[in-house]
Amino acid sequence: MSKRVVIIGGVAGGASAAARLRRLDEYAHIIMFERDEHISFANCGLPYYIGDSIKERSKLLIQTPEAMHRRFNLDIRTESEVMSIDAVAKTVRVKSKERGIYDESYDYLILSPGAKPVRPALPGIESSKIYTLRNVADTDRIKQSVTASHTKSAIVIGGGFIGVEMAENLKQLGLNVTLVEAGSQLLTPFDIEMSNVLAQELERHGVKLLFSDSVQSFKETGRQIQVEMESGKSLVSDLVILAIGVMPDTAFLKDSGLELTPKGHIIVNEKLETNLEGVYAVGDAVQVVDFVNGDQTVIPLAGPANKQGRIAADNVCGLGTTYKGSQGTTIIKVFGQTGAATGNNEKTLKRLGIPYHVTYVHPSSHASYYPGATPLTIKLLFDDKGRVLGAQAVGSKGIDKRIDDIATVIRFRGTVNDLSELELAYAPPYSSAKDPVNMAGYTAENILAGRTQVFVPEDLRLIDPEKTMLVDVRTEIEHNRGHIPGSVHIPVDELRSRLNELDSEKEIWVYCQIGLRGYTASRILMQKGIRVRNLVGGYKTYEMFTYTPSGSKSADLASH
Repeated sequence: MSKRVVIIGGVAGGASAAARLRRLDEYAHIIMFERDEHISFANCGLPYYIGDSIKERSKLLIQTPEAMHRRFNLDIRTESEVMSIDAVAKTVRVKSKERGIYDESYDYLILSPGAKPVRPALPGIESSKIYTLRNVADTDRIKQSVTASHTKSAIVIGGGFIGVEMAENLKQLGLNVTLVEAGSQLLTPFDIEMSNVLAQELERHGVKLLFSDSVQSFKETGRQIQVEMESGKSLVSDLVILAIGVMPDTAFLKDSGLELTPKGHIIVNEKLETNLEGVYAVGDAVQVVDFVNGDQTVIPLAGPANKQGRIAADNVCGLGTTYKGSQGTTIIKVFGQTGAATGNNEKTLKRLGIPYHVTYVHPSSHASYYPGATPLTIKLLFDDKGRVLGAQAVGSKGIDKRIDDIATVIRFRGTVNDLSELELAYAPPYSSAKDPVNMAGYTAENILAGRTQVFVPEDLRLIDPEKTMLVDVRTEIEHNRGHIPGSVHIPVDELRSRLNELDSEKEIWVYCQIGLRGYTASRILMQKGIRVRNLVGGYKTYEMFTYTPSGSKSADLASH
C-alpha cells in the first residue's frame, strides 16, 4: 500500500522534501499545501529584483506547481492554508480558496511552515506605507511603491541581512535611504569590527546609519510617513521597510500536542522527527544543534533548509539519515564589499564561556604583482587544541572561497594545522602561493606554539603605561599617517640597533600595519630575552575597531 505524505509549506524545505520523496518512492501519494500562490521561489533574490539587479520577475520562480506536477507527479494545492493538525486522527484541516474547509489524512507529515517577519505592536504599525518582505506578493507591492514617481526616500528598520540588502538595493534605485538598527552594529553573525567594514561601505555609498535607537511609533503625514525614535529623533520618508527579524510561523500548531520552544520553534531530533508519530519538521521553523558548540540554536538559512528537507524525506522512506547540525555559514554583498562568516563568532564564544584564541590576517585577494589584487581580512577563532571554532572575512574579492575553505575544515572538525596544510588552487590571477587561508593557519600555529604572544585592540583599554611600552615598528611615513596614541616609533629594520631605547623593565607591545613586521619584531625581542606582545592583525585591525559609523558611538580604544 502506498504511503500518503502531506507536506505543509513549499519553498526551500518543503519543495526539496517533495522532490526527494518522489525520487525515492514512485508510488507515494505526496500532497503539498502552500498558503500562497507560489510553491518554490528564490526568496534570497527578492531584494535584488526590487533593486533591478534581477530584471525579470519570472527568474524568481524556481518551480511552478504545473512543472512540479509534471516532473514529480505531486498533488500540489496552492492558496490552501493548513489551519491545524490532529495527530491522533492523523489529519490536517485545510482552508482552501478553491475547496473551502476540509480535512486531509496522512501517514507521514512534513512541516515546513517557515518564518514570518516580526511586526511589533507599535502605534501606527498598520500603515500601508510600512512593508515587510517574505514572498513574491510582498515583493510586487514594494516594487510598485519604490518605482512610483513620487517615491524619493525610504527608511529601513533592522540591520540584519534583509535590512542591509534592501538598503543597498533601494539606494541603487536612487532613493535617499536611512537604515535604523536598535543594536550597536549591523549583521550580528559578524563581530563588530568586521561589521564596521560593511557599515563603512554603506556610508561610502550614501546610506545614512542610525544605531542604538529604537522605533517608538509611526504616523502618516500626507504622502509620507513619520517615524518617532526612542532618542526623540523624528525621521520622515515615503515608505518604511520593516526588517527587524523573523519568528517561526507555527501559531497553527499550538494546540496540536507538538513540542515547541517558548519562542515557537519546533523541537526535532537528529532525524528531524518531532514528538508526534510520523511528523517531521524542517526549515526556518525548527530548532537545530549548533555544529560547533553543541547547543540548541535557530539558524534560518536556505542551505540548511534544503538539506533538512532531503533528510526528512529520507527518513519517511526509512533510510535513517541524520542531520548533524548547522554552523551558520553565510555571506552578503554590500555594494563593492563582501562579508562572510561560518561557525561561532567571538560574541557567542564569550557568552557560552568557551575558551578561544583569535588571529587576523590582511592579505591580498590574489598575487599582489598581478593587476587587480585587493585587500581582504580574515578573522579566525580557534581553541587551545587548534580546533577551528569560527571565521569571518570581509573584502571585495575572493571572500566566498576563503570562507568556504574554512567552513569545510570546521565541518570535518579540523584544526589550524589543517588550514596551513590545505593545498589550494594557485595561479597569480586567482590566489597566492601562500593562500590567505594558509596564512590564517600559520599565524594561529605561531600563537599556539608560543612563538609569539599577542594582544588585540580591545586590550588597549587596559594598558598600564607604568608596566607597558607601546612601540610602532612601521616606517616613518606610516607612523605619521596615523598611529595608536602613546606609541613610540622604532622601525623594525632599526630595532636591533636601538634596543637601548626600550625599557627592559616593561613588557613591550609592538604593532605594524597588518601584523607581519610586528611578528618579526616580537621574534627579535623574544630571543633577546625581552617580554613582548604583538598586535594581532596590526594597525589595520585597530582601525577596524575604532572606525565609528556616523550613527554609532566611538569605540575609544586608545583612551590610555
